[in-house]
Amino acid sequence: MSNYPPLCAAGRGRSWYRGDCHVHSVHSDGELTPEQLAAGARAAGLDFIATTEHNTADAHGAWASHAGGDLLVVLGEEVTTEAGHWLALGIGPGQVIGWEYGARDGLVDRHLAQVHGVGGLCVAAHPHAPYPSGDFSYPYQGFDVVEVWNGLWTSDRPWNADNEAALAEWGSALAVDAPMGRWRPAMGNSDTHLEGQIGIPHTVVLAEELSTRAVLDGIRAGRSWIAESAAVEVSLTATAGGHLAGVGGHLETFGARAAVRARICGAPSATVSFHTDLGTVHRTSLPGHGAGTAEWLTTARDSAFVRIEVRHPDRNMAALTNPIILT
Repeated sequence: MSNYPPLCAAGRGRSWYRGDCHVHSVHSDGELTPEQLAAGARAAGLDFIATTEHNTADAHGAWASHAGGDLLVVLGEEVTTEAGHWLALGIGPGQVIGWEYGARDGLVDRHLAQVHGVGGLCVAAHPHAPYPSGDFSYPYQGFDVVEVWNGLWTSDRPWNADNEAALAEWGSALAVDAPMGRWRPAMGNSDTHLEGQIGIPHTVVLAEELSTRAVLDGIRAGRSWIAESAAVEVSLTATAGGHLAGVGGHLETFGARAAVRARICGAPSATVSFHTDLGTVHRTSLPGHGAGTAEWLTTARDSAFVRIEVRHPDRNMAALTNPIILT
C-alpha cells in the first residue's frame, strides 16, 4: 500500500476550493506534524494543502493517512536557492528538485523544466521576503505564478510591506503583459511553520474537481482569488452583450460597455477598489456588517483587464483577485 496521498479527494465537482500551497512540517523547519497540519487545515475550512518542505521530499510519504476524503494533499517542495525561493507544486512522489545554484549560474531553467515535465507548477515565492536568500532575484520568465501574499512574516493580520511590494510589482507587470495576451497569475499562502498560521492567507480556486491536476490547472489559468480567511467570500464577474466572464476569464465585449460586479461578504467596513492597466480606477465602501455589492462600468478600449482588492479600514488586505481580461 502506498504511503503517498491520493491524487484526488471527494470534492464537489466543478466548484471553488480553498487551499494553502505553502506549508512546512517537522520534516523541515516547521513545528507541526502532518497530522496537526491536516487538522488545522480542516479547521480553517481548507479543501487542499501542499506539502512544501525545504529542499526535501521526506514528508511526501507521511501524508497518506491524513489526506483523502475531504482534504487533498498536493506533493511539492520549497526550492530554497541562494537567490530566492520557489515552490515546485505537483511533483512526483519522492521527487526532489535541485536547489544548489544562484541567479548567475544559469541553472534555474533546467529545474523549472523538471517540474513542468511532470505537469507541475512553478511559483515564485515571497519575492520580497526580509532575509538574504528570500529576496527573489530570478527573472519571472519560466515561472507560472507569483506568490504576492505570504503570511509568515506578519503579526496580527496577514499583510505587511513585503506583500505590498510584491503586489505592486505584480500589478505593474500585469499592466504590461495582459494587453499582450500573456500574464502571470497571483496566489497567496500562509507559509505555515507554527500553530495557528495555516490558511492565513490562502487561495480560492475554481477547479473541475478536487484533484491535484484540476487544482493546478485552475491556479495556472488564474481562475483564483486570495482570502485572508475562510470568513471572506468574493465573487467578481464582468458582463457585456449578454456574455459573462469570471476571475481568470476572457470577456470579448465587441465594443459594448462591460458591467463589472463584485460581491463581498465577511469584510466589515472594508474598501473595495477596482484596478486596471491604468491603476486604481474606482473605490467604494462596504457596510459595517461586511456584505455588499460594488459595480463599475468600463470598456475594453479603456481597460485591458479589471481586478479588485478588498482592504480593511486599516489598509490591511482582506482579499484580492486575479484579473478578468477584456477585449
